[in-house]
Amino acid sequence: MTARMGTARLGPAERTAALARMEAQELDVVVIGGGVVGAGVALDAATRGLSVGLVEARDFASGTSSRSSKLIHGGLRYLEQLNFDLVREALRERSLLLKRIAPHLVRPVPFLFPLTHAGWERPYIGAGLALYDTLGLSFGLTRGVPGHRHLTRRQALRVVPSLRKSAFTGAVQYWDAQVDDARFVMTMLRTAATYGAHVASRVQAVGFLREGERVTGVRVCDLETGAELDVRARQVVNATGVWTDDIQQLVGGRGQIHVRASKGIHLVVPRDRIHSLTGLIMRTEKSVLFVIPWGRHWIIGTTDTRWNLDKAHPAASRADIDYLLDRVNSVLSVPLTRDDVEGVYAGLRPLLAGESEETSKLSREHVVTHPVPGLVMVAGGKFTTYRVMAADAVDAVAHGLDQRVPPSCTDQVPLAGAEGYQALWNSRHRMARSSGLHVARIEHLLERYGSLIDEVLALIKEDPSLGRPLDGADDYLRAEIVYAATHEGAGHLNDALTRRTRISIETFHRGTAVAQEAAELMAGPLGWDADQVKREVEYYTKRVEAERASQEQDTDQEADAIRLGAPEIVPVAPPRDLAKARGNDN
Repeated sequence: MTARMGTARLGPAERTAALARMEAQELDVVVIGGGVVGAGVALDAATRGLSVGLVEARDFASGTSSRSSKLIHGGLRYLEQLNFDLVREALRERSLLLKRIAPHLVRPVPFLFPLTHAGWERPYIGAGLALYDTLGLSFGLTRGVPGHRHLTRRQALRVVPSLRKSAFTGAVQYWDAQVDDARFVMTMLRTAATYGAHVASRVQAVGFLREGERVTGVRVCDLETGAELDVRARQVVNATGVWTDDIQQLVGGRGQIHVRASKGIHLVVPRDRIHSLTGLIMRTEKSVLFVIPWGRHWIIGTTDTRWNLDKAHPAASRADIDYLLDRVNSVLSVPLTRDDVEGVYAGLRPLLAGESEETSKLSREHVVTHPVPGLVMVAGGKFTTYRVMAADAVDAVAHGLDQRVPPSCTDQVPLAGAEGYQALWNSRHRMARSSGLHVARIEHLLERYGSLIDEVLALIKEDPSLGRPLDGADDYLRAEIVYAATHEGAGHLNDALTRRTRISIETFHRGTAVAQEAAELMAGPLGWDADQVKREVEYYTKRVEAERASQEQDTDQEADAIRLGAPEIVPVAPPRDLAKARGNDN
């Protein structure tokens, strides 16, 4: 699927049209939740020929699906738990994503595992990685990444000069893959819309429509206008991640799925602070620590702690940040300090609650249930296996529809921008000459848009000033901000700086230095006047100030209280009285 085939836009006009269509007709399925699983369900259902709607209370991927470690991986630690099926399934998905579904968005990344014990550790880790490589060949697919290799301490220091010589005895290097998680979700939603799905952000589910015991749709509130409307559907899918229990309460009755939130935080530091040609992976007493290459930066994470405070804006505390710095500094010759930290982000993993009190021991496998007629719920899992979760959820929808529905075909459906990507990559020097942009800019655009690069270049051709980089975030062109508003569903400044680009975590100013310029670029496509531009900039600035202040607090409670001091640009509707909401259901 390429720009030439008319990939759907997610601009303001398309949002309005999607809401009108959702209100005007009964759909086969409506999906609540615009993260990776909800987007996957929408795409899976649309490519099976079903009529589909999707609503998201905030921006697409604004929760867990923009705050992950940004890895597509099998999960090495699950091998130790002897969960071979989960690892094999995830590695199959990794291969599909690399080779077929999204080669423009998912790419291989190497990791070095420093060994700290003589004797037993090398054969133990080596055997695990050999099994990991072998499982990656299952189902007749190629791995898509090189196999592992053993390194002496001297060889490892050539690859990672920043390692402290006394901190390790040798190393093993292996490969996984990485992705810009929020961009992936948005691209999947554009693909779903191209196949006929109606999608809209900042539309909150506030109640369910009922006919007796059967769920027949969702009552939603358009948070941009305050208008409420009924979206009727033969099946409803709850794919809300850490909000799963909240939606279960809205439908009434005892829930069949219970999800516990686990907080993971990540730090972003400039690439020159750690001299290395590869990422790093290390064990900690609580989790696994990654140092992940990310353009001109490193992402360092993660933590794994229980979280029962605000789900929309989990806050990172000083203790979280110091924990990661202490762990990574244990192997670095030149330690990092808080002054090296450009960005910090915190996300919540939706873990299926079990007997264990430790979130690191809860299940990453997923569950699909049909708690009441007309309602399907899917929860758990991880980013890498979103497509399997989505297919299972739509299988349940098909069962509820009581009609013949074709099997899932998303393993054969490239995402928007994938088809033709390799040919364009091979032609990048020619594209640079014809566009007047440096080849490095073309490579950057291809790795973000794939074959949809034509649409971005068309904006620049129409207005050459959009070919200039943003003043204060020169990795990104001005055209990318405009494109985020016209094609990618960015309805507010925060969407563009936090999820369509990563300026909010890739600059020491965290986006405040480019906020005015970016807001003015978005004003035209979104119809903002000067007052709205000012409001967008003020909100964004207050959000950054609140996040910075929260990261100076010692406890989760203190950090959460301060982070919540920044208002929402579009307030999410307050929770309605559940009894009243149910009493008004049709």
